[in-house]
Amino acid sequence: MLQYLDIQTTAFTLWGYPISFIELTGTIFGLLSVYYAAKADILTWPTAIINEIAFFGLFFQVQLYADMFLQVYFFIATCYGWYYWKRGEVATTIYVMSLRQRGIYALVLLFGTLLLGQLVANIHLLWPKVFPLPASYPFADAFTTVASVMAMILLSRKRIENWILWMAVDVVAVILYFLKDIRLIAIEYIVFFMLCVFGFIHWKQQYESTRTG
Repeated sequence: MLQYLDIQTTAFTLWGYPISFIELTGTIFGLLSVYYAAKADILTWPTAIINEIAFFGLFFQVQLYADMFLQVYFFIATCYGWYYWKRGEVATTIYVMSLRQRGIYALVLLFGTLLLGQLVANIHLLWPKVFPLPASYPFADAFTTVASVMAMILLSRKRIENWILWMAVDVVAVILYFLKDIRLIAIEYIVFFMLCVFGFIHWKQQYESTRTG
């Protein structure tokens, strides 16, 4: 069973690229999760949990440590979001943030990226037994991590701006994952970007319909 968690264990090869079981599992359930999120469907949460478990193991193996830690947060936030949506408090309500709230989030994103990037860049010096190899692209990795945390919070609270943050994450992630040669996940994030555009449009239509209705 454990061999299926190894990124070297190949499920099949596509156009000369070996796709591991762990990458394939994370990719499929990640796509399902974003699709259900775009539809404002509660199934986004259980599918996300499988995606997070798979990606935790994968990112450790490719030295994207910030993304690895992000999966732990995602797991906790997913459980919260699932509970929050299941309560039905905001089942049909979508909100838009104020200009002041957006400014605060932008500052948090900037300083959070700088702080986390510095930590991740030195993590192999701080805990060499756990992280024997230095982090890859620590600040780009930190940006996707911090922005994803913020986007997950906004998604769970049904703020429409979550889709803007997810789109920014997707653009950086596509470049990052191609550089790390995890091409299936890079392609997945291109699809994520398109789903985020769909999600933003769909949520915007719902928001406008509630205002005019």
